Amino acid sequence: MTAWRSDIDALTFEPQGHASICAVHRLAFRTLLGRMPAPADCTAYFAANEGAFQAAALAKIVRRGLAPGANFHLTSRDVAQAIGVAQ
Repeated sequence: MTAWRSDIDALTFEPQGHASICAVHRLAFRTLLGRMPAPADCTAYFAANEGAFQAAALAKIVRRGLAPGANFHLTSRDVAQAIGVAQ
């Protein structure tokens, strides 16, 4: 489930197979999009690149050894690496 959380100014989603919440702050989307996005822009970008966001989340879970249920966030660098964009 994907949702915009205005209280933390971030998009949240559930990484596949991890039973947790992953947040991506609007400032990470600003870096990825090259402009300050509206929440709808963030949601659209996520929808267009959901596979990369899921891959970035899995990579972070493995790299950090996060326990199932441990919430975490992705940075623009995490996502850009999964998409294959140099930052």
